[in-house]
Amino acid sequence: MFEKSLYDLIRGLRNHKGNEKEYIQNCLKECRSEIRSSDMDLKATALLKLIYLEMNGHDMSWASFHVLEVMSSQKYHQKRVGYLGAVQSFRPDTDVLMMATNLLKKDLASSQPTTITLPIAALPHLVTPSLALSLLGDLLPRLTHSHASIKKKTVVTLYRLALVYPEALRAAWPKIKERLMDKEEDPSVTAAIVNVVCELGWRRPQDFLPLAPRLFELLVDSGNNWMAIKLIKLFATLTPLEPRLVRKLLPPLTNLIKTTPAMSLLYECINGIIQGGILGDGEDFSAREEVASLCVSKLRGMVSVNSDPNLKYVALLAFNRIVTTHPMLVAEQEDVILECIDSEDISIRIKALDLVQGMVSSDNLLSIVSRLMRQLKASSSALAQQQNGLEDLDDSSDDGSGRRAKSPEQAVPLPDDYTVDVIGRILGMCSQSNYANVIDFDWYIDVLTQLVRIAPPPSSRDLDSDSSSSPKSVDISEKIGNELRNVAVKVKAVRPAAVRAAELIISRLNADTVSSHPVVAGALKPLTFVVGEYAFQLSSADDTLRNLLSLVPRVDYPEVLATCLQSIPKLFASVAGDDQALWTSERKSSLSLLMARVIHVLEPLTQHPYLEVQERAVEFIELLKLTAEAASGQAPSTDEVQQDAPLLLTQAIPSLFTGWELNSVAPGAQYNVPIPSGLDLDEPIHSNLGSLLAQADSLMLPTQGDDEFETYYNQRPEPTSISSGPAIERLVDAPEEVSSSYQQAGEESYLDADIVARRKAERRERNKDDPFYIPDMSSNRTGTSTPIHNILQKENGPDLDIDAIPIMSLDLEKLSVSGPSRQQAHQPRQPRQKIVIEADETLGGSGGDSGLSTPGLRPGYDSENNSDSFNLSKAAKKPKQKSLLQFNSSVLGGLSLTDEQRPDDGFAHERQQKEEAEMAQAMKEVQRLRLEMQRANERIQVAQGVPSEGVAVVKKKKKKKVVKADEGEGEVVKKKKKKKADEEGDGGEGVVKKKKMKKKARVVKLDEDEGEQVGKSIDEER
Repeated sequence: MFEKSLYDLIRGLRNHKGNEKEYIQNCLKECRSEIRSSDMDLKATALLKLIYLEMNGHDMSWASFHVLEVMSSQKYHQKRVGYLGAVQSFRPDTDVLMMATNLLKKDLASSQPTTITLPIAALPHLVTPSLALSLLGDLLPRLTHSHASIKKKTVVTLYRLALVYPEALRAAWPKIKERLMDKEEDPSVTAAIVNVVCELGWRRPQDFLPLAPRLFELLVDSGNNWMAIKLIKLFATLTPLEPRLVRKLLPPLTNLIKTTPAMSLLYECINGIIQGGILGDGEDFSAREEVASLCVSKLRGMVSVNSDPNLKYVALLAFNRIVTTHPMLVAEQEDVILECIDSEDISIRIKALDLVQGMVSSDNLLSIVSRLMRQLKASSSALAQQQNGLEDLDDSSDDGSGRRAKSPEQAVPLPDDYTVDVIGRILGMCSQSNYANVIDFDWYIDVLTQLVRIAPPPSSRDLDSDSSSSPKSVDISEKIGNELRNVAVKVKAVRPAAVRAAELIISRLNADTVSSHPVVAGALKPLTFVVGEYAFQLSSADDTLRNLLSLVPRVDYPEVLATCLQSIPKLFASVAGDDQALWTSERKSSLSLLMARVIHVLEPLTQHPYLEVQERAVEFIELLKLTAEAASGQAPSTDEVQQDAPLLLTQAIPSLFTGWELNSVAPGAQYNVPIPSGLDLDEPIHSNLGSLLAQADSLMLPTQGDDEFETYYNQRPEPTSISSGPAIERLVDAPEEVSSSYQQAGEESYLDADIVARRKAERRERNKDDPFYIPDMSSNRTGTSTPIHNILQKENGPDLDIDAIPIMSLDLEKLSVSGPSRQQAHQPRQPRQKIVIEADETLGGSGGDSGLSTPGLRPGYDSENNSDSFNLSKAAKKPKQKSLLQFNSSVLGGLSLTDEQRPDDGFAHERQQKEEAEMAQAMKEVQRLRLEMQRANERIQVAQGVPSEGVAVVKKKKKKKVVKADEGEGEVVKKKKKKKADEEGDGGEGVVKKKKMKKKARVVKLDEDEGEQVGKSIDEER
């Protein structure tokens, strides 16, 4: 009478804050004792408390039998608690679930509607294949119940049964179809059937085409928005099978889009039109364009007007589907789509990036990339300010002055994953279709230079991984460097600009990296290739070589080291290979110092564990030592005698890197190279390679002490040329504030100051002779640019007087005479010539259409030139997610509702296995009984042939001495044994077959001799 109720348990749990565990354990002890009581009310209350505790994570599987007891109660309020406990605690492997089958049958056949609903609602959580098979016959009559709620719940429960026992759907489908076709049926039952049909329709839509007229009638006449959503989804799967439905569906869908105030129904109408192929197919072109314009306008409103991020997200999803069929319509919504790129929701940003990447063209590439670059630049600046703020806070934490006021409009640093994603998309958009959308390659090179600076450093996982074995481990900075290298190789017109950009990046990397810190920038590998391959186009090859020599000892990646070692001799050949320069003492000493420094840098790499690095270091060191000996033996030139530089410097070393120009090769061209017939890659290089490596490891090389160049090595040379600092500091009388240009608006927002200053200086130099170009007066103090400017300076001095501007005489003859010269003077201002982008070279004319040269056909191949490689690296196959019901509905895909025959492969796997096991057991039992019957029959027949005096019959098998037979009988027995052995030697038939043969032999010899018959029966008993 004084037990705790559920409310008392909840109050006590709230009152014992901080001591909940002990209180819950006491409550569990009370529930264990109460649930064993014979009082059903006390048992139900204890079960209710256990259900609450189970929701809080405490196991109640031990009370499954008590749950079954409460379920069997005759009182509804107790039975309801029991079913709730079964739903919460029962699992498919619960032992007492088999005992609940009769109880469920009994409750399903109850006359009380409230009692019937309890097992119907609990079955979706408890169903197993065997339980579904047992209860299917009790559930089907409930489809014709007088209460609509029972019919509705039965329809949904039958679908749940079909997931574990698909044959249930075949048996229930005629009655479900009858309920659907009944126009007088309750709307709730019809809605439930439509839900089930929609779930089944995308598996086998051909089975539901005969229902299209009734479904269309429900779509037009029904006022239920949720049922209309389901019907639209179903028709989207039916229209590819029946194209005539498109013309029928357009009017009602268009009417719903124009009139419905529900955003969910509006989106589903648009989504149904897209998925059903209505926009991309059909005979009426004008109608399709009208519907497409209507859908795009509605989606624009969902993005711009509504502030709900969910609506923006689904609208962007629909835009991504429409852009494949109507890219021009989507491109017109560029303003609202670009606004989503700056959304606070990262998921909306990513969907907007997907859409932007699909609608990019040569007209909007500049604006899209500029927007993304401003976002990345703001995030990089915010991250730098945040790091500086933390340092200032640490420095001033003692005096309490380290608080920084955060600006409300300050940009928030973006996650590194998102930054890498944006950079990858920028590279993909620009390199798409072999740079078809890039008009200004100078601008693209500046963008790449800026991206190298703001790219996040590689993660520790990328640092530890081996990029040679996994191409996906390449960090984003290396992808940027690869793009700069591709531009330098493919676009010859802008190759000097690309080489200068690589030179500037290497110089800045050397200046920004602390000498004690390792260099982890992945862009160094392709950049060193560019400066080495095109060293003759560098502004200062000597400075680049010195910067590279400073970076090499701090590089950790062996692949980057190998590339750097290949570029150092090329740069050295460019510096020292001038055969026109005099061999003076100054040149001799400088080159000797340079060679000594290169040897000093490369010497530690001769013991590098990476064989490629070790081999290149040894080769170049030996070559430079020979060159140093030749240089030291060559006397310098004097006033009397002219000496040439050593041929090793001017001809031998440069000839190693001159010849055919390296061009871009197609990604799949390597697969077209035939393997030589005599090549065996499994054969070892040397038969005794292991001992050679062991000897090499045991060699003790003498350590070199300090030499005469120690001071030279430890002191960094004075920076010159590009390495002297930002370009803005090298401009004469540069203005403090750079005004924005009308030609490239907004460059200052995403490019660094030195890049902007260099671009403006190049622009001024290019436009200095253009009379229609208005220059910046403050930046032209050192000279004049036009004849008008000369007149103004001579007549008015530095102060310009507008009223004193003279009137010039117009002499047409003079202008016509000076026309060609003026045209020659303005020849650089002709329209920019079309940039020629070289295509990738292939072997055997395979081209990009060859199957062998297509990287997509080779799994695991990732081309750096492929613009989709960055997106494909993230689009790895994801595991299929289970539904909320934790069951896979793919088993319904092969179930035909119209075919009466069972499919050959079977659906109920568990039931089929059980039936096979039972069949095997039954066959064994039948075989055993048949053998016993045969033996009994044989005994009867033997008994009928026994003489009147009687013959003792031996029951035990192995007692041979019980029967006393005469010599004739013994001979018969021996003869029988020999026959039996012969039968076994012939191949040994089955036991049943042996008995039949013996029986036949016995019947034949039954009339000959009774003694012989007795001997045979004794043998059988043995």
